[in-house]
Amino acid sequence: MSPSSGGIFDAPARRERVAELDHLSAQPDFWNDQEQAQELLRERTESKNLLDQLAKIETLCEEAEIMIELAEDEPAGLAEAAAALGEADKLLGKMEFRRMLGGKHDPSNCYVSVNAGAGGTESQDWAEMLLRMLTRYCERRGWKTEISDYQDGEEAGIKGATFRVEGEYAFGYLKAENGVHRLVRISPYDAQKRRHTSFASVSVLPELDDDIEIEINDSDLRVDTYRSSGAGGQHVNKTDSAVRLTHIPTGVVVACQAERSQHKNRAKALKLMQAKLYELELAKRTEERDALYAGKAKIDFGSQIRSYVLQPYQMVKDLRTQYSTSDPQSVLDGDLDDLIEAFLLMSAGEGEPGQI
Repeated sequence: MSPSSGGIFDAPARRERVAELDHLSAQPDFWNDQEQAQELLRERTESKNLLDQLAKIETLCEEAEIMIELAEDEPAGLAEAAAALGEADKLLGKMEFRRMLGGKHDPSNCYVSVNAGAGGTESQDWAEMLLRMLTRYCERRGWKTEISDYQDGEEAGIKGATFRVEGEYAFGYLKAENGVHRLVRISPYDAQKRRHTSFASVSVLPELDDDIEIEINDSDLRVDTYRSSGAGGQHVNKTDSAVRLTHIPTGVVVACQAERSQHKNRAKALKLMQAKLYELELAKRTEERDALYAGKAKIDFGSQIRSYVLQPYQMVKDLRTQYSTSDPQSVLDGDLDDLIEAFLLMSAGEGEPGQI
């Protein structure tokens, strides 16, 4: 089958859709609804990029076929054919990987929260290391990040932080980091240079579209305002406009101190609250299915998803996929691509239960 003849990528349907979108975008009233227009243009760009990639794969296959036919007279043609097929296979692999990001909210922006576990300064320092790792990964992918809440540790590190990620398929990729992360190292805070184990949790939630209804009654909310704290201009604005929202029926608490305007902070906190309540509702519906998968760890401090060992040896190992690397420094600098890809491949193979 030709790579553009249908199948999992459904090229003919996409060509028809691109033609339809081209027609719509040429209409004089196309920009009357700017939000819808931008959404349609994003859809066209995505479909056009996929069609271009399929066309390139088909061209490479045709070139390889020609080289094989000519190989009787020119043996070097076999090597050129193999190179063309190798490039085509690599492109097809990337497209198949992208197809795995097919969850309902995978294309969405997201919120990432990092919280220190028990263990005081050790865990708080580890939480800050995780925050740096995740924000560096976002920078590598060209995504925009914005800290919305930041709580300093007592001596070093952070007690917790939440940041918003804006970028293509941000939730689809970062959901792989959802869970408890374990660090083993010689503590820089221990005068006796003993080895310590620290835990911190990462929570990743999709930013929900405005048309998804999660009803929040004002009477169910307690609103507290306070002075922003943290590391000043690097993280937050030190003003009196920080907002903390508590959803009384569920006990869910969110906070935002990113903006100087109390009104803007409240609006952002409401969006984060909406995402957290959606996750809570989803967890109720998927609890039974998740119980069928013994290997899927719950997010608590007794069942980590990944271990980072700095002493006595160097290794990062994902306990869900068994993928490991002996270069923890690169991982802590934000090189998470291989770890995340292994998780997505595993999830696609299992039909990950409870996928949002």
